[in-house]
Amino acid sequence: MTARGADTRQDADDLDVEEALALVNKPGRDPVPAPVPASFPAGRAEHGGPHSSETRRRATPWRQARETAAAAARTAAQRAPVSVPLAEALGLVLAEPLPALTDLPSFDTSAMDGWAVAGPGPWTVRDDGALAGGERPEPLSDGEAVRIATGARIPQDTTAVLRSEHGRVDAKGMLHAIREVGHGQDIRPRGQECRTGEHLLPAGTLVTPAVLGLAAAAGYDTLSAVPRPRVEVLVLGDELLTEGLPHDGRVRDALGPMLPPWLRALGAEVTGVHRIGDEAEALRQAVTRSEAELIVTTGGTAAGPVDHVHPVLDRVGAEVLIDGVAVRPGHPMLLARTGGHQLLAGLPGNPLAAVSGLLTLVEPVLRTLAARPAPEPYTLPLQSAVHGHPHDTRLVPVVLRGDLAVPVRYNGPAMLRGVAAADALAVIPPGGARPGQEAELLDLPWAAAGIGVCFT
Repeated sequence: MTARGADTRQDADDLDVEEALALVNKPGRDPVPAPVPASFPAGRAEHGGPHSSETRRRATPWRQARETAAAAARTAAQRAPVSVPLAEALGLVLAEPLPALTDLPSFDTSAMDGWAVAGPGPWTVRDDGALAGGERPEPLSDGEAVRIATGARIPQDTTAVLRSEHGRVDAKGMLHAIREVGHGQDIRPRGQECRTGEHLLPAGTLVTPAVLGLAAAAGYDTLSAVPRPRVEVLVLGDELLTEGLPHDGRVRDALGPMLPPWLRALGAEVTGVHRIGDEAEALRQAVTRSEAELIVTTGGTAAGPVDHVHPVLDRVGAEVLIDGVAVRPGHPMLLARTGGHQLLAGLPGNPLAAVSGLLTLVEPVLRTLAARPAPEPYTLPLQSAVHGHPHDTRLVPVVLRGDLAVPVRYNGPAMLRGVAAADALAVIPPGGARPGQEAELLDLPWAAAGIGVCFT
């Protein structure tokens, strides 16, 4: 999808270089680094458009933009915790500490299948047995043993549990140990893991599958958690088709299908996806009526005749916090406070530029609203050189191969082919990066090892 408000003019210069490199860097040949142009054209947009010198002066540096986005979310109204069933809590953050509701285990249990024995052996084996979930077994007398299953209650006066593979029963029904048996062996005593009231996890803990298991074991049916941020998506552009092949100057909408699951992967509750077209009044009404904590728009962030995002923000009295970011692709992105504590992230209409906006502005907002911890930054060396912009940061799709980040082709602002195959976006500083240079990486949700992969 190529839409108004995307960074098309300036990045045409980048695309020419990339297309030339694509012809040179065929399989079996060493990559050829792109030349870094001495300077880009001063700007070919009118009325302070996305490539004018005015925009260049006001564009927010990429790292500062991410910090500003997180800070804007921190000033939002206090978000009340919600009580969530365990089945719906995956990926949320605990709003309160998690105290143990019971001792774990709540009674002495067997850690192994075998025999509960009392006193020194050999032992007379009783006919009854102890099973997990069964009634409390009868006490043992010295010299007695009883069959027991893992997780079953330990009979009173048990000395140890003899594992099945460590004992044998002779023809007279007497149990003999073939290894030494220590006192208390393979018995899990009551409260071994925790005691009632002990804090199992602090507030702010991300709910992972293991946390769900611990909570269930400790007796919880629901958890007090920070709710998912509510997000509404407004897709702009009369030229967009929702089905079939592109035709008659119209293109398929790629962002409508892509953004909702990506936002859910970032922890959001998507409350609606609305196609607004190029109607300024329809956009104004959608913004003023939205009850979402974050509105995400696509396209319309430049200064063209039907780019209505800025004028609508002016009409509704919004406070623009970020108006352009020094990043390629995606520099016409913006962040505004539309009233009260509601935020609006304006993404460019080109698909990869929109992805850049997601990871630059939307991810810090959603992470902060959801009280999720920031991912630890990490770097990997680049397999090959990546050309850079003379002034701006570049976000380039890469695949991870061992200890290397391998840049992929088809990384123009209107392209999704590269990012669809990628594991991460590499953060390339102004001026570019040489082979072997360490680059910071932004994991994509489907490639991340964490619980961020949550598409439902």
